[in-house]
Amino acid sequence: MLSTLRTLLVLGRVSNLPTVWSNCLAGWWLGGGGQVEKLPLLFVGATLLYVGGMYWNDAFDEEFDRQFRMERPIPAGAMSPQAVWRLGMLWLGIGALCLVCIGRTTGTIGLILLSCIVLYDALHKRISFAPFLMGLCRFCLYLAAASVGASGITGLSIWCGLALAAYVIGLSYLARSESSPKPARLRYALLIPLILPAGLALTINAGVLRESTAMLSAIFALWIVRCLRPTFWSETRNIGRTVSGLLAGIVIVDWLAAVDVPRELAFVFLGLFLAANVFQRVVPAT
Repeated sequence: MLSTLRTLLVLGRVSNLPTVWSNCLAGWWLGGGGQVEKLPLLFVGATLLYVGGMYWNDAFDEEFDRQFRMERPIPAGAMSPQAVWRLGMLWLGIGALCLVCIGRTTGTIGLILLSCIVLYDALHKRISFAPFLMGLCRFCLYLAAASVGASGITGLSIWCGLALAAYVIGLSYLARSESSPKPARLRYALLIPLILPAGLALTINAGVLRESTAMLSAIFALWIVRCLRPTFWSETRNIGRTVSGLLAGIVIVDWLAAVDVPRELAFVFLGLFLAANVFQRVVPAT
């Protein structure tokens, strides 16, 4: 029973769910907040879409994993490919239905998000621009969450969503670049998108928010440096550790986007960041 539960958790890469929840929280806040009665469907829908997408990620990657990642559940024999396909379809279907039930705008964006997830799963090993699809998935989630808020999709939610997408694209290309020889200058160029969220936050937040934004941006920068150390400044490179840390850093990106949240929600972001790091000790993030 416990082994089956762990297999389900590993397939869904659930250690990354705190980043999905922080996306929802930040997007909703940027959309004006309010309408809290719709949040449960948003969080459940986003969670199931992410988990279902991860299931299908393994299902599509079965042949690759049998050659290079034998520890994954399908090649390890922990679950059959057919079961992974069916469960993935179930989670994706219910997740999309949850967003459709919220309203027309949220449902439409949810269906676009579903399409992006499936496209990424099917093509990410075949196309070089797959990280853009991953970034698009997070961007769509931001817009879906913003549409739940009282003000709906705002210009700020779009800009912050684009900054998040850039961050995700940067960490994804960084991960891909380590699997093949790349010039050092190119690898360092991939770091530029990682700092865009802090740059945007420092640009748009003035007055009383300037100090808190600067402090959180400094923490964010230190976290990025800490994550990059095993890849750029270590004799033995550990790209998995770098990517896992950068994935947890998505919560800080969301916190920067919603830096004006009340103290109670700030503690929620802090809790999600800590949860992402703790969960990664139990379930691999990649």
